[in-house]
Amino acid sequence: MKDVQNQIDSRGIDIQKVGIKGIELPLVIQRKDKEDIVIYSTATAGVSLPAHYKGTHMSRFVEVLNEWRSNKRLGVDIKGCVEAIINKLEAKSGYLKFDFKYFIDKKAPVTGISAPMCYDCSFEGILENYGEEDEEYRFYLGVKVPVTTLCPCSKEISNYGAHNQRAIVSVKITYPEDEHIWLEDLVRDIERCASSELYPLLKREDEKFVTEKAYENPKFVEDVLRDVVLMLRKNDIIDSFEVECESLESIHNHSAWAYQQEG
Repeated sequence: MKDVQNQIDSRGIDIQKVGIKGIELPLVIQRKDKEDIVIYSTATAGVSLPAHYKGTHMSRFVEVLNEWRSNKRLGVDIKGCVEAIINKLEAKSGYLKFDFKYFIDKKAPVTGISAPMCYDCSFEGILENYGEEDEEYRFYLGVKVPVTTLCPCSKEISNYGAHNQRAIVSVKITYPEDEHIWLEDLVRDIERCASSELYPLLKREDEKFVTEKAYENPKFVEDVLRDVVLMLRKNDIIDSFEVECESLESIHNHSAWAYQQEG
């Protein structure tokens, strides 16, 4: 059958990434101090496409992902999967990202009642110049952590009370291939930078504790961002990072927002 994708394109434009997005797959996740689990993920995969090729072969991405899923390596070896995609598509560079929800059992601060807490996470691998001397691989670990912030200004000017709200701290980090950072540890360190943590289950005594803790620890969105940045800087394993903090304001019809990238 005629393969239109292999025909010559005359427009002279190299495409940096082309592939598939939104494919749903089971993903193997390594957990700290526990057995691996299989979770639901949404994948994006792509490769570079030279200017002379009209198109890429979309089915080949699915073939590789399905092969790695069947061998229970999908999620365990991101780099190996990117290499397999590059080889299958005969490309020079490859990209693979998994977005997934990760559950961590979390105890209420006073009663100690445990329930699962959900976090939006991502694994991302980028491999460039595959097979060449200047080959470069980068792995990104991403997580979005919901927290509580209490406004220092509101507390200062009010006769009683202070407005507080949920904020989302988004962090993406890179580190060497021979190192490892657990999602559980990264989430815990981010939560400690807020006015208070969030919990999946609170009884009255827990709610009292959380409310008072936030009131005694007021923070602007800038404060949370700076504390997260300092925390990440102290981790010698981390090569680079991005931090975004969005406060979903309770008295404004907009969010407060801060962003920092280093490395």
